[in-house]
Amino acid sequence: MTKTSLICGSLAFDKIMQYHGRFGETLLADQLHKVNVSFLVPTLRTEFGGCSANVAYNLKMLGGDPLIMATIGQDGGEYLDRLGKLGIETRAIRTIGHAYTAQCFVTADLDNNQINAFHPGAMQFSHENNVADAGAVRVAIIAPDGRDGMLKHAHDCARLNVPFMFDPGQQLPMFSGEELIQFINEASYVAANDYEFEMLMDRTGLTLPQIAERLDALIVTRGEKGSEIYAKGERFEIPCVPAAAVVDPTGCGDAFRAGLLHGITNGWDWPTTGRLASLLGAIKIAHQGGQNHSFTAQEIAEKFEAAFGYKHP
Repeated sequence: MTKTSLICGSLAFDKIMQYHGRFGETLLADQLHKVNVSFLVPTLRTEFGGCSANVAYNLKMLGGDPLIMATIGQDGGEYLDRLGKLGIETRAIRTIGHAYTAQCFVTADLDNNQINAFHPGAMQFSHENNVADAGAVRVAIIAPDGRDGMLKHAHDCARLNVPFMFDPGQQLPMFSGEELIQFINEASYVAANDYEFEMLMDRTGLTLPQIAERLDALIVTRGEKGSEIYAKGERFEIPCVPAAAVVDPTGCGDAFRAGLLHGITNGWDWPTTGRLASLLGAIKIAHQGGQNHSFTAQEIAEKFEAAFGYKHP
């Protein structure tokens, strides 16, 4: 049986700029109706990002077989080359020749306040991809992506009997309560942080038990408080793994989800699957950007045993 995981989600470039002053000293509260300001940003770096690539990056290092289904723009050649060098399959990535790759422009000041601008670009055409074209897959994840693409790929998976994880992330507000209920009914798993899950319950009118009973597993992350997994009427409390350093939370949720997918494809129990996911989040947060950390499967096995006192399968 195949162990390929189909990773549906965004591909993006993150442009990170540092302003060496404070926004509050430049933005005048009584003049915000006519803003015309310029911030000198001496430092600029570009990070490879997007939920699908972040998940695939971690899953590949675990020894998994991720297949990214996403859309990239006319400027995406460098990203495709990078994925190829990492050994990540790109055959399901569609290039949109008349658009740019999705890009997030982040300007941070000395107090770490941020002014962000997001250009969705090629992401808006993710619905042009078809899950059926991916071939045989063991499990899929519908991560934040173009709105129409997320709806289509969920319907595709349900029609093809492909079990999938619904991970609405920052796109959750884009969907109505009715659409979110449809996602839940079609999905095998739902993963969300505590804030997103509160919004999910509010939008759908469903309680936690009502959502959990429709799924094989519901995963709710709670930051430094760890996470909870509800499966088959049971609740599993997953401890947080202390991080070597807290540097950048970007991509931590994606690393966590890679751990979940790895456990699912290998048939692990939920406590062990959740613990692996927790460990990956802790490793990621100690590094800048979503794809600058590295580990081997052997290193993960050793860190897992050190953190939890037993060996994973």
